[in-house]
Order: sequence, then C-alpha cells, then structure tokens
Amino acid sequence: MPDFRKLEGTIPVAPLNLIVMDSAKELGDSVNRYISEFRHELYKMPENDPAFHGYVKDNYKIDINLDRFNSGEAKATIKESVRGNDVYILTDVCNYSITYKMYNYVNHKSPDDHYQDLKRVIGAITGKAKRINVIMPFLYEGRQHKRNGMESLDAAQMFAELHDMGISNFITFDAHDPRISNAKPLGGFDNFLASYQFMKALLSHIDDLVVDKDHLTVISPDEGALDRAVYFANVIGADTGMFYKRRDYAHVVNGTNPIVAHEFLGSDISGRDVIIIDDMISSGSSMIDTAKQLKNMGAKRVFICTTFGLFTDGMSKFDDGYEKGYFDAVITTNLTYMNEEVTSKEYIFIADMGKFLATIIDFLNHDASMATVNMPTDKIHEIVGRYNSGCKTPTELFD
Repeated sequence: MPDFRKLEGTIPVAPLNLIVMDSAKELGDSVNRYISEFRHELYKMPENDPAFHGYVKDNYKIDINLDRFNSGEAKATIKESVRGNDVYILTDVCNYSITYKMYNYVNHKSPDDHYQDLKRVIGAITGKAKRINVIMPFLYEGRQHKRNGMESLDAAQMFAELHDMGISNFITFDAHDPRISNAKPLGGFDNFLASYQFMKALLSHIDDLVVDKDHLTVISPDEGALDRAVYFANVIGADTGMFYKRRDYAHVVNGTNPIVAHEFLGSDISGRDVIIIDDMISSGSSMIDTAKQLKNMGAKRVFICTTFGLFTDGMSKFDDGYEKGYFDAVITTNLTYMNEEVTSKEYIFIADMGKFLATIIDFLNHDASMATVNMPTDKIHEIVGRYNSGCKTPTELFD
C-alpha cells in the first residue's frame, strides 16, 4: 500500500493547484477534501521552508470561468494566478448533463465539447504554470484507439495534441487499450485500475462470499478485458475464464460489427460465484447477455464490476435482467457522471475513487514513485485475508 511517509523526505515539484471542470465537480470536491486531510493530518513537513510554501491548505481548487458566446463559441478565463505552480486539471468527458445555449437552442455537452473546454483551459495557463497535468478518467475517444482501413485515429490524435500543447503528465483509468500511450512515447502517461476499490465495494456489501479458487471465478467478457481479469483473479486467488465475441463482419451497426454470439472458454462454473470485470458498460446489451449465459451455465451468483457505468440506453434492460436473476449486483466507480436513475438502483454499488485519485495527485506532486500506488496487490491481499478470517464489517476490513 502507498507509504505516505516517503513524501516527507521529498520536496514537492511546485505548489499544488487543482482545476476542476464543471463536468467533474462532485469528484473534484472529494479529491480536494482528501488532499487537504492528507496534508493536515498525515505529514510532518518543515515549517518556514520556502519549498513548502502553501503546502498545507484547506482548498487547492482555483476558480475558472468557461463563458460561451451566443454563437456557441467559448473561452476559458483563469481567475487566480497559477504562475510557477503544479496544476492538475480534472475533467469528465462523458458528463452529458451539462448544457449550454446556442442560437437559443439548449445543447447538452458532448465529449467533443468537454475536450475543447479542456484545451481552452490548458491554453489559458500554458507558459505560466510550472507543470500541467491532465486527469481524464474516461479516455476521450478511447474506443477509437486503433485504425481499421480508412478511419480516423482519434485517441492517438488527442493524446499527441495535448502533449504538444505542453502537458507533462496524462492520467487516466482503465484505458480501453493502454498502448495508446505509444502515440506520444516521450510524454508522461499513467493508466490506473480500480481493482482494490472493486474488491472493497464487493466485500462491503456481500458478507457470504468465499474468495478462493474453488468457489469464485473471475470472467473476462471479451478478449480485450482478459489482462485485467487475469490480474484480478490472480491477486484474489480465484479461478478465471473468458468469453470471446463472434461478430458479423459483413455489417456495421452504430460504428461497430454486431455481436452474433458470446462463446465461453473456461472450466465448469456450476455452483460458483462469478465476477465479470470490464472497463465499461455502454448500452449494456453485451454484458446482460454474458451474465444470462453464466446463469444458464449454473453460476450461483453473478457480480458485474465495471470502471465506467455509462448506461447509454438507460436502465430498463438492467432492471429486467436483475428481476430475471441474470445478475446480482453491478459495482461501478464514481469516475464518470451517473444520474439519479442509476445511483438509486438497489443493485448498483458505487466504488468511491476520490481518496485513490487524491493519493495519485499527492505522489505526483512530489515526483515520488508510483509503484505502490499503481499496483495495490498487497492491499487486496490484506482485505481478502481479513475477510476470509471472519472480518465482515467495514471497520474490521479497511483501515
């Protein structure tokens, strides 16, 4: 687990500033609060040392304005000085709830709009901030990470463009394909997983789970998610398996080849609990079909873990799947916007990422090693060990 004491022996890169875009306000407020708590309570930093000027504060956020003209064009204005500071910009490109007016029409901001706003903020502080870091939990255009034929390569273009604008570090979560960092090999790129937070949320809500190879299987719903499923299964000591998607390559529907069937590769899951782990739920049709097949194969319970619960088609198919017993719970994070229709469902468990993200920022601000932050294997082993030894309440399980 992260050793915060290591930060006491290192000097921060520069005073820390946090710019929270409107799209990530709730998460940003949580991150800001945790950073303040860390620095008030955990560290013993030297007093009256210029290197630690402004280090301990109640608030690290700075105010910005994103004004939009009647024509739909916009500008960013930074309302506080960031000169010489280490600036972290947090944005959620999937927050569709934010609106603006253009020609008297109300428009909901798309990922493209959020990305343009991010570039406006970067443009406003370039040449003033000592270092600019972008935190984009859901990777913009991450689903268009490779080129097939005469297609655009949007994720690579975005990544290269931001680094050309002067950002030093790019932080994302559960990238659809982390190899997208090859688009700018000399730029800082960190891709974090929510494995510990998934396990923490699961053990907080399920008190009769048996976490071992004989009772639990971690499933990848497709080939692309296999690496994260194998890592998760190995860390918690469970069995693993996968589905692969048979597609109709003769047709394209909504930008992709439609799935014909899901085929399972793995050992018998009869009577076992199953965790499906993936980076995102988009419409959810594929995930529901996978869960249904697992139950038909004799799975005892099915738990779905996904970093980004987008639910682009609403919740009706998940309501129906839950009522029919295809799955037992969905664990997702608060890294992207979810409306009340999603968060109010009894089968939705939210894995809070605020503290983890605050830890990432704190370590980066010191240029400290991210090894213990990026791979929380020991922390997962610890809570699984406590759980299997009889600890069930959050107070017993977690520090």
